[in-house]
Amino acid sequence: MAKGNEAAPRRRRVSTADIRARKGGDTPIVCLTAYTAPAAGLMQDHVDLLLVGDSVGMVVYGLENTVAVTLDMMIAHGAAVVRGADRPCVVVDLPFGSYQESPAAAFRAAARVMAETGCSAVKLEGGREMAETIRFLVERGVPVMGHVGLTPQHVHRFGGFRPQGRTDAETEALCADAAAVVEAGAFAVVVEAVPENAARRVTDSIAAPTVGIGAGRAVDGQILVTDDIMGTFAGFTPRFVKRYAELGAAFADAARRYAEEVRAGAFPGPEHTFKPKKPDPGPEAEPVAKPRRGMRSRWAGKRVVAARTENPRRAGSQGWKAYQWLLDRGGSATYEAYRAAGNELRHLLHDVERGFTVIEG
Repeated sequence: MAKGNEAAPRRRRVSTADIRARKGGDTPIVCLTAYTAPAAGLMQDHVDLLLVGDSVGMVVYGLENTVAVTLDMMIAHGAAVVRGADRPCVVVDLPFGSYQESPAAAFRAAARVMAETGCSAVKLEGGREMAETIRFLVERGVPVMGHVGLTPQHVHRFGGFRPQGRTDAETEALCADAAAVVEAGAFAVVVEAVPENAARRVTDSIAAPTVGIGAGRAVDGQILVTDDIMGTFAGFTPRFVKRYAELGAAFADAARRYAEEVRAGAFPGPEHTFKPKKPDPGPEAEPVAKPRRGMRSRWAGKRVVAARTENPRRAGSQGWKAYQWLLDRGGSATYEAYRAAGNELRHLLHDVERGFTVIEG
């Protein structure tokens, strides 16, 4: 952990090449969605890839679906996630309408996303119909993650969020879509809401890793919407989601307790308030400071206390008085003033040790 103003060393970020190399590996690729810097920072040590999904429209903005999400929204949230997480591969969704018109339009949108967020790649939905666009982007330096099966931006065409690949014909079409996307240059493919046997056929038929969401275990990795697994999205819970926490209930309970304390006058307490500054003594006041530790005056005072005289008790008493006298004389906060007072005291103590002078208390 960095101390003070020292910046923490940045770690090597997982690259799209690293993700592609995980095809067929023993350890599944772990992915989650992220929309804010704090959430990204909390999750980054546990995931390989963070997707800034257009699901932000539903779980953050309260939209009915993802169709109304804008490019500016994706850029704002993508930049936040990149700032919050320096280790995982960060992929940002291209929203509906930003890439379907033509490969050139897709490149303009993708170039903005890459430049303004600092992300590692973009993701777009579609199969064979988007292969030309994917190839256009990849050839111009934009890594692309594909997305086949249930594609939420096509919700109106599907008539809702309906599973895909449930028949042999649909599975054949699914495999053809995934193959076209990978042949065009996609480094990985999300496969959403399909039976496990269909996902297995897709995974076995392409060279790039598959990341499943509602596709069973026959894939190279898994992804879920973070708000679904945390219990903070109350809209609906897809069948393929497992809740790992109920933070929504904890969130509501914290708000309830806060409201109760505010209404009862229990919050804020003294520990939550600021104290006023001490009055300024003004330029005329002489600053007061404690004598510097280790000064010769302290040595002189101790020496008197330990002086071997005919009356040790009196010598000790006089030494203590001499020491207190120095403290009173040391009101000036400069070293020179302390030094002068110390010199004067040593002369005084010289006489005290010999019984020539008595310091009156």
